[in-house]
Amino acid sequence: MSETDNKKELTWKQKKELEEARKAGTAPAEVDEEGKDINPHIPQYISQAPWYVSNNRPSLKHQREPEDKKKTFSSITEWYKKGVNRSSRATKFRPGACTNCGAMSHKAKDCLDRPRKLGAKFTGKDIQPDEFVQPMLDFDYDGKRDRWNGYNPDWHQEIVDQYAKVDEAKRKLKAERLQSELISGSLAKAGSDHDDSSEDEDKYAEEINMPGTKFDSKRRTTVRNLRIREDTAKYLYNLDPDGPYYDPKTRSMRGNPFHHLNKDPMEVPFAGENFVRHSGDVKDFAHQQMFAWEAYEHGTDVHTLADPTKLELMHKSFKEKKKNFKSDQQQSILEKYGGEEHLDAPPKELLLAQTENYVEYARSGTVIKGQERAPVKSKYLEDVYTNNHTSVWGSYWENGHWGYTCCHSLVKGSYCTGEAGKLARKVFIDSHAVVVVYSYRLTLLQQCCQ
Repeated sequence: MSETDNKKELTWKQKKELEEARKAGTAPAEVDEEGKDINPHIPQYISQAPWYVSNNRPSLKHQREPEDKKKTFSSITEWYKKGVNRSSRATKFRPGACTNCGAMSHKAKDCLDRPRKLGAKFTGKDIQPDEFVQPMLDFDYDGKRDRWNGYNPDWHQEIVDQYAKVDEAKRKLKAERLQSELISGSLAKAGSDHDDSSEDEDKYAEEINMPGTKFDSKRRTTVRNLRIREDTAKYLYNLDPDGPYYDPKTRSMRGNPFHHLNKDPMEVPFAGENFVRHSGDVKDFAHQQMFAWEAYEHGTDVHTLADPTKLELMHKSFKEKKKNFKSDQQQSILEKYGGEEHLDAPPKELLLAQTENYVEYARSGTVIKGQERAPVKSKYLEDVYTNNHTSVWGSYWENGHWGYTCCHSLVKGSYCTGEAGKLARKVFIDSHAVVVVYSYRLTLLQQCCQ
């Protein structure tokens, strides 16, 4: 391999290392001729200019649209001028103008004015102003489909002013009416019902100040916020990762965030969306809907939305008849066969020692879902204290022996001595330790003398 090839290989390796460093962010990005950074992750077939584009330095200019070929569109504020130009008006007829009205912007065949007996060309009077020279507008895709293109926001102020005048006239009429009633003495007592719609409007628009709303007294509008800021968000009630799921898109939480507290759903500030769905008249409405479907299948023409009153009366009558039929049927069976005394039997849970409650267990025996597993009972007596003891046998352990925690006694069935027994046991252990140490030293001394 020649020296030139070695230099080429080293140069290629250095370029590769620099490229990897730029991708990793340890080296600064490459800059084009306009001073813009070039993304190092752009593929080479995009960043590399063609052979017919002479670029002495790296650039992405060949990927951009040339400035001279860019199409310019009209601005969103530009629009066709309406009306006529009244700022400058001719005083005498001009050659080439309309022979009827004298305007320069059209000819006589396109004139929209009333045809005159003698046109402005011959009289030289009442020459109309010229129309505006309309610009050549070229809008883009959005500009061509803009619904409010050419709309002047000042036009809406005229509508606002018109409604404001109407409201002001209503107030004046109301004040004059009250003044006349006050003078004549026929003013109704306070608290009487009035059929004036403006009174209700003032009540709901000016006097009410609800939290979470903003009222503008000048424009007489009320804006409702997304959420009352004094309320706590649903997802802040329970921050447990395994807690009820909160859907941020619909802002709903179906589960109860306070289920671990075992509280009544009526006592907590929020019990979940499912509680709201199954509360109030929701269940009754669902029963009525089912009754309407079943009645329609049996040939009764009734509908939930078309005849709600008829459906409610039919459902109420059906429930009463069903209840009476069941009670009559039960009473007739008891009269015929007897056995009324067996109806007062205890519940099946007590008789059969089993329930229908669903419980799901894991392979290890732990409860996954359902009722908690009851603790296993022993065949021996539990929590039975004998001989004045306050703890059971086996609650204390010392040097391989069981005992009582209350007195540290290691003799089963002994009488409890309480704190005195603990003190005596401690003194005995200390004295026993002294005797053991003394006998050990005496043994060592004898061995040394021998």
